[in-house]
Amino acid sequence: MTLKSVLTGAISGAVIAVALPASAETQLNVITGGSQNMVEYVTDYLGPLFEEKYPGVKVRVTGTGPGDAGSQKILEKLEAQSAAGKEQWDIDVIVAAQKKTGEMKEKGLLADFRDNIETGKMVTRATAENALGVYVGGYVMPMFHSQTAIAFNPALVPNPPESYDELRAWVEKYPKQFGYNGIKNGMSGVAFVTGWMYTYAGDTKTLQSGPYDPAKKDTWAQAYADLKAFNENVTFTPGNAGTLDMLNRGEIVMGPVWVDMFYSWQGDGRIPPNLKLKLIAPGMPGQPYYYATPAKAANKDLAEKFIELATSPAVQAEGIVNRFNWYPGIDADHVKAALDEEVWSKLFTDVTPLELAQKGKPFPIGPYFDDIKEGYERQVSN
Repeated sequence: MTLKSVLTGAISGAVIAVALPASAETQLNVITGGSQNMVEYVTDYLGPLFEEKYPGVKVRVTGTGPGDAGSQKILEKLEAQSAAGKEQWDIDVIVAAQKKTGEMKEKGLLADFRDNIETGKMVTRATAENALGVYVGGYVMPMFHSQTAIAFNPALVPNPPESYDELRAWVEKYPKQFGYNGIKNGMSGVAFVTGWMYTYAGDTKTLQSGPYDPAKKDTWAQAYADLKAFNENVTFTPGNAGTLDMLNRGEIVMGPVWVDMFYSWQGDGRIPPNLKLKLIAPGMPGQPYYYATPAKAANKDLAEKFIELATSPAVQAEGIVNRFNWYPGIDADHVKAALDEEVWSKLFTDVTPLELAQKGKPFPIGPYFDDIKEGYERQVSN
């Protein structure tokens, strides 16, 4: 089956695609949310690597599309098999977004497997335990972490702000030189606003872990008022790519970006090589994609071996860091020995592993996340 045919039938034929019987070999069925590059990663790299290590196994991958919508299709597939009372389900490994993976765990659709694999002990980020308020410890292994940070031009900003407090003062002194995309044109802007609320709304731990109290949003008026005043001195960009475009053209000198996107653009020569990153205090959020295995996977042992290989230091170095500029799902210190010094220096000099551990934050639990975005629309945008 060609990659094109897999992608063409990914969504409409998800049930058929993962249920086709194997002939003279064991078939490991992987279903992945995410963009096309996620499907290609398994088809072109991870699948063949696993097949070489385990002769007689064929990895079949199906894509369901990006974002929560793609991961929702995986959830619905598992729910249907559970409701049908099947003793064995025809998905062995899932790759899904944070929110929907948490929902799968809450519905009893996932297996507790992390203690069974060697790489399970290499995970240190809080997102391996908490998926937007849902405890997922043991049920997931992060495939990678995407992270936001502040990109800046060091020729024009030799001493970048270290914190949100310092950024506020800097923006007053240099109006319109900082740009971000609000909350409607890309998640880098949403992440910046989330970091602002973690800084000024109070009780960050509750925002990240719950419990949810709907009255809490009534205490955020001052944080929103300060953000509205801050926005008077910023330049609004048209999106994640728009922030990088405006940095490239010199229309702004600083703004929040996705780290992997920043390095990919830099590698392609689309932004200057001298631009740098800063993860300001107390921190900004990022998010993982997760590996997991269904509660009644037909090939449970092979699924665990697949995830163990996928999260091994060597594969995380080559597949996650070298190929995509993502931060690894396991602790970066475990990956360092498998990376060229040049690659390590590029990805972990501006934002060190220690800074990631201290200032890389999860997004809030779902209800608070909705409250933050709704409050921004009402109290900041208007």
